[in-house]
Amino acid sequence: KGWNVNATAFVPRSKASAPAAATTPAVQPQVPAPAVEKITESINSLNIEDKGVEEWENITPDPEPPAALKKEAPAPKTETQKTEPKKVKKEEQTPATTPAPAPSSTLADDAEALQILNQEEVESDPREHLNIIFIGHVDAGKSTLSGNILYSTGKVDKRTIEKYEREAKEKNRGTWFLAYIMDTNEEERTKGITIEVGRAHFETPVKRYTILDAPGHKNYVPNMIGGAAQADVGVLVISARQGEFEAGFERGGQTREHAMLAKTVGIRPLIVVINKMDEKNWAKDRYEEIVGKLSAFLKKECQYAPKDLVFMPISGYTGANLMEPLSREVCPWYDGPSLIQVLDGIKCTDRSETAPLRIPVTDRFKEMGLLNVHGKVESGTCFKGQKITIMPNNLQTKVHQLYVDDKLVKRAGPGENIQIVISGLEESDVSTGFVICETERDLVNVVSEFIAQLVIVEMPPSNPLFMPGYESVMHIHTSIREIQVADLLSEIDKKTRKPMKKKPVFVKVGAVVTAKLTVSPPVCLDLFEQYPQLGRFTIRDKGRTIAIGKVIKTAA
Repeated sequence: KGWNVNATAFVPRSKASAPAAATTPAVQPQVPAPAVEKITESINSLNIEDKGVEEWENITPDPEPPAALKKEAPAPKTETQKTEPKKVKKEEQTPATTPAPAPSSTLADDAEALQILNQEEVESDPREHLNIIFIGHVDAGKSTLSGNILYSTGKVDKRTIEKYEREAKEKNRGTWFLAYIMDTNEEERTKGITIEVGRAHFETPVKRYTILDAPGHKNYVPNMIGGAAQADVGVLVISARQGEFEAGFERGGQTREHAMLAKTVGIRPLIVVINKMDEKNWAKDRYEEIVGKLSAFLKKECQYAPKDLVFMPISGYTGANLMEPLSREVCPWYDGPSLIQVLDGIKCTDRSETAPLRIPVTDRFKEMGLLNVHGKVESGTCFKGQKITIMPNNLQTKVHQLYVDDKLVKRAGPGENIQIVISGLEESDVSTGFVICETERDLVNVVSEFIAQLVIVEMPPSNPLFMPGYESVMHIHTSIREIQVADLLSEIDKKTRKPMKKKPVFVKVGAVVTAKLTVSPPVCLDLFEQYPQLGRFTIRDKGRTIAIGKVIKTAA
C-alpha cells in the first residue's frame, strides 16, 4: 500500500530487459555521473557516519520511569479526517500467545509453485543501494523530476515518451508528459497531482537507487509518511516560480510539514533542489532568497545539521543539473556538482548486517499459492532458507525465495527493498506494519503501552492543550495505530535538558514532554537507542502533525 508498482519504470521479472536510452527535443539526455573521486569536497561532508541527531533526541529522560503501567486507558478514537487511515483489520488486533506451527503441507503438491522455487538465483549486486524520496509542496515538480531521471538513465524508451507527449497534449497538459512516467493512473494524470507513492528503479556506475515519488497534497500526507519511512535520502523539491515557493513555505504549507516529517522518520541527508530555475532565467537573487529562508527554517525548526544540507538549482523539465553539472553558459554563478553526483557521493556507514533482523512489512499478495511479502531490511541480513517469525502474531515460517529489484538473489542486506516468498500462510495472516524477525534471535517488542519523549509541534485550534486522555493517530515505521495519552510524566527544561520537578497537568506547542501512551491494537516497536527506525514516530490529528517522538521505554 502506498507504492505505485504499475509505474512504467517498473520492470516485471519475466520481461526484465534494459530499455534503450533515447533523445527527444523536450528533454536532453545526460551522460552518466562521473566517478566519486571527482566530486567536490562539499559532497564528502555528507558522510552519514557522523551522526548529528536532533537536540531533543539527546535529552535525558526521567531517571526513574515507572516500572509498570497500572491503568488501562479507554479505547481511543481515530482521526476524523477522511484522509487519515481507516480502522485496522481484525487480524492485527491480538497477537498469538504461542508460536504458530510450521506448515505441514509441502510445496511438492503444487507444480506451479515448484517451478517458481526452482528458478536460479543470481549473486547480489555489490553496488550500494539507496532509497530516495522526492518530497515537497504540490506542483513543485517532483514527478517530472523523477521521470526525467528515469528517462536520462535509460529506463524509459523514446516510443514511450512520445506516447506520453501525445496523451499530455490531448489533455492540454503539454509539459506534464515526464510526470506520466510516475503518475500512471487516470485520476493522477487528469488532476495533475500524485496520490500514491510512485516507485521505480535506476542505477549509475556507482550505486543502485529506488525512487519514491511522494504526493505533495495535504490530503495524502499519510501516504507520504509511509514512503518516507522506507527512504535513506530525501530530496526536497522547491518551485522557484513566484508565489509557488511562498505557498508551500507559509504556515500550513507542505514544504514545512514534509521537511519536519523527513527529519522525524530519520532521513539524513536532505538535498534541497530549487526547481524550475530555467523559467526564472537562472536568476541568482531568486535562488539566494529561497535558500536563505529555507536554510534558517531547516536548521532552527527541523534541527538539521549544516553538513546534512545541500542546496542546488535545477530544471526537472529540461534536465539541467540532473546528470551533469551546469555549464557556465547556462548558469555562470553556480559551480557545484549535479544532483546525481551528490547522490553518488553519499555514504551510508550506519547499516549493520550482523544485527538482529528487522523488516517492516509494506505490502503482501498471493501468487500461485505462495505468499509474497514486501519490505525494507532495516537491520540484519535476510537469506534463502532462513527461519523467520512474523510479529506481532508470532507466525513462524521460512524464506523460500528472495527478490531484490525483481531479481532472484541468495541474500539481502540493510537498505534493500526485498520481496520474500513464503508458504503456509494466507494473505490475511500478514498486514502492513507487521515486522519480520529471525526466529532464533532477538524478536521485536509487541506492546500496547509504552513511554516516549515527545516534542509538541502543533495543536488543533479547537483543542490547544496536550493532556491525558488526548486521542490521535500514530505513524511508526510502516504501521498506523490509534493512541491515547495515558499520563504526562514530566516536562523537560529546554535550557538544562533535564526533567522539571513539577509534574505537568498539560503542555502546549513547543513543549518537550515524557508521556505514557497506550496503543490499540498492539504495535511492533523497539527502543530508539537500539533500532532508531523502529523507535521514532509521528502523531497526527485532524489532518496535521501535532508531535514527533521517540520510544524510551517499553511497558514491563
